[in-house]
Amino acid sequence: MSHATFIPEIWSKKILSATEKALVIAAPGVVNHDYEGEISDAGDTVHINSVGDPTIATYTPGSTTITPEDLTTAQQSLVVDQAKYFAFKVDDVDKRQAAGNTLSEAMKRASYKLRDTADQYVEALMRSGVASGNALGTVAVATASPTAFYDNVLVPLSVLLDEANVPTEGRFCLLPAWCHGRLLRDDRFIRADASGTNSQAMGNGIIGEAAGFMLRKSNNLPIVTGDDYSVIAGTDAATSFAQQISKTEAYRPESSFSDAIKGLHVYGAKVVRPDHLATATVSKT
Repeated sequence: MSHATFIPEIWSKKILSATEKALVIAAPGVVNHDYEGEISDAGDTVHINSVGDPTIATYTPGSTTITPEDLTTAQQSLVVDQAKYFAFKVDDVDKRQAAGNTLSEAMKRASYKLRDTADQYVEALMRSGVASGNALGTVAVATASPTAFYDNVLVPLSVLLDEANVPTEGRFCLLPAWCHGRLLRDDRFIRADASGTNSQAMGNGIIGEAAGFMLRKSNNLPIVTGDDYSVIAGTDAATSFAQQISKTEAYRPESSFSDAIKGLHVYGAKVVRPDHLATATVSKT
């Protein structure tokens, strides 16, 4: 592929499409993309307005004087403050001698790395942005007990969301791979899978359903300390994420005989409903 045949718009769309399909944490169903069309470059700010609840009062026929109240409003800002880039080149000689399309494969890897970086950013934002009352704390999940993760993590997280009046529809839970392994030893999870009520092989890390959650497995849920891992539950109303590939360019470096490509990934996120998230720090021991 030479500079003359490289089409930035097409490559940008391909990278963005691949990134969206591969996201687990910053994916539809976990975060919302309501404001994605409103950004264009790093440093952009999206102002998100919210309206307070009206007061409910008692009406007595013939005696109540109704005086309309002024609605209270609040504004939050989603700042597009993350700008990540890649840049690589393929020498003309290497390209001629290599089997396959080296540039195409490198672009796939660039897409993966962009996704991986964005996923980790959103996870850290959600974990730190949860309402304090919805943080379950550290929960030990003993290896010998196959039901411990379901009983001591999933159910309490569900209760926390219930108590915060979070809708039951569309709830998710993000968990590390070893927690999925524990669930595979729990008959309740296994029976749901065998009966066909569990959602398998649906992409974006979805591994099934349990305790009212759509479960998503991700290796980007970090070790918080020791062998304690982050687990996050909630609905997509909690976090807004806005991203786009703003620039993808091909060029011929002056210092070599090679094709080079560079790309810029611009995004930002905001926890707009902290009460719609619940977290736990899950210990293997």
